[in-house]
Amino acid sequence: MKNIVDLTLTYTNQIDGFSKKASKTIQKDGWNASTLTFYSHCGTHMDAPIHFNVSNQTIDQIPVSDFVGRAWVIDLRHIGSRGLINPTHIPADIQKKIIEGDSLILWTNWSLQINTSAYRNELPRISERFAIWCLEKKIKMIGVEPPSVADVNNLEEVTKIHQILLKGVVIIEGLTNINKLQSNCVELIALPIKIIGGDGAPARVIAIEKYE
Repeated sequence: MKNIVDLTLTYTNQIDGFSKKASKTIQKDGWNASTLTFYSHCGTHMDAPIHFNVSNQTIDQIPVSDFVGRAWVIDLRHIGSRGLINPTHIPADIQKKIIEGDSLILWTNWSLQINTSAYRNELPRISERFAIWCLEKKIKMIGVEPPSVADVNNLEEVTKIHQILLKGVVIIEGLTNINKLQSNCVELIALPIKIIGGDGAPARVIAIEKYE
């Protein structure tokens, strides 16, 4: 048996950087079609190393094998507004089980803040120590609920954290529905739109829980 949870935000015209308008209609043209406009880092999305000039690798060049893998769900709901996430926040029993190529999903409940000023301006973020730890542990993907892994209002911080992680970790930002997961270990699948030369792209992200 499997429990499949969609961790992706729904794109609406209320999401900054996204718009949808009618391009064709059944009544006028014989079919329905829309014109979509995306900022490359809006909603649920993924970052490529070129986003912060870590390397020239773009979103279409990242191997698809990097988008699938075992992920540990880390309960960080106690991390408050503007809180810093450190390696010590990962429970010792999970730290013992993490191996090279595993991924992390950081559960902060921050997606509840979407469409508020706090969502972008007061987000919990990853510390430099934690970013380095992820790189050393060879974490494959790291998924967070806020729109960024670092303070977007602090250019020095947001640059440093991204530049550390993007040396080897795939970044997924803007997750939701983590509360619907029933276990702390899942199969994570995160598929960005394949945009040539893309610095990032919207993505559909799901988690699969398997039961005996």
